[in-house]
Amino acid sequence: MPSVRKIINDPVYGFITIDHPLILQIISHPVYQRLRNIHQMAFAHLVYPGAVHSRLHHSLGAYHLMCMALGELKSKSIEISAEEELAAKVAILLHDIGHGPFSHALENELIKNVHHETISLLLMQKLNSELNGQLAIAIEIFTNKHSKKFLHQLVSGQLDVDRMDYLNRDSFFTGVAEGVIGYDRIIKMLTVKDGNLVVEEKAIYSIEKFLVSRRLMYWQVYLHKTVVSAEMMLVKIIRRANELIAKGEKVAAASNELDFFLQNSEPDSSIEQHLDTFCRLDDHDVMATIKNWCHHQDKILATLCRYLVERKLLKVKLQAEPFDEQFVNQKKKEACIKLEISEKEVDYFVFTGEASNTTYNPGDERINILFKDGSIKDISKVDNALIQHNLSGTVKKYYICYMR
Repeated sequence: MPSVRKIINDPVYGFITIDHPLILQIISHPVYQRLRNIHQMAFAHLVYPGAVHSRLHHSLGAYHLMCMALGELKSKSIEISAEEELAAKVAILLHDIGHGPFSHALENELIKNVHHETISLLLMQKLNSELNGQLAIAIEIFTNKHSKKFLHQLVSGQLDVDRMDYLNRDSFFTGVAEGVIGYDRIIKMLTVKDGNLVVEEKAIYSIEKFLVSRRLMYWQVYLHKTVVSAEMMLVKIIRRANELIAKGEKVAAASNELDFFLQNSEPDSSIEQHLDTFCRLDDHDVMATIKNWCHHQDKILATLCRYLVERKLLKVKLQAEPFDEQFVNQKKKEACIKLEISEKEVDYFVFTGEASNTTYNPGDERINILFKDGSIKDISKVDNALIQHNLSGTVKKYYICYMR
């Protein structure tokens, strides 16, 4: 293969190097390039105006951190062949390839019962057949079927390069300093013991900072009440459109691709048959459609769309206990009078839900600390760790969205 060397200027890490023709082929592929048009953080830019970075940015950043991590492990004499190194880089580059428009907000809304990771795998298999089987090991690593488990742990675990990049990148673009993590120190302290990824004892405080940062970013950014409001309004818009379509009313999207998934929210055949259509979908299809629907004859759909486009978002309250039924009914009555709509229709404008976040789940892929004497302990069992006391439980908050 001819040698390739390209550099990409990234605002977070500086220069990212592409030094293999297969990596370049993947990055240049239309299936990958569509990630430019999908926001990494959905509607977070309505609160943090700088948060307009794309899933392509994040994917390249995670690839860069994977390159650093593999280099570090090799320098510690951990055996990684050239094929495995390339495959791990491909696996992280494509880990989010299956995200649809507005990512998590519309997951299971546009295409029922299909998780983005399922689509990521289908797209990797599709690329693999196009590229004559060159992605076979990458798929093994992605699906955790490769013999070197630590390679999968770098792609998907509680201390993977995916999380390291999105915390770092999201804090950079939102300006929320609490999310900044010492990713370079954590990567320097990574090693492998008994086939598993572990972290040297010296990195304990950097790991704790990473876990605390993740928790702060969830409540301050990802589950910020205004972000929750905008994303739930988007969900309600799609649900209203589906309801009207089911009644036989005309609801046309701005693009054929979005129209296809709206008219067939549970397609007759599996998503595999519609991958090409899916790959032409991005945030632009959804926003152009919502702008068009601002003038739809259905009052509920038009009002929701207009409110979202003009950033007249529903008000949100968050609290530790479920909301009193009387309070919810009061808000529903007010909305019925203000919008002149029925009690059945008011559920689009006044509704409750819950948001939860677990900072560190010991039942999930663990973060193991390697001590100087060769012993290994889970971070939650380390004596002086902050984490064991208060961060391993799930924090749940209840919210209500209602008319201002």
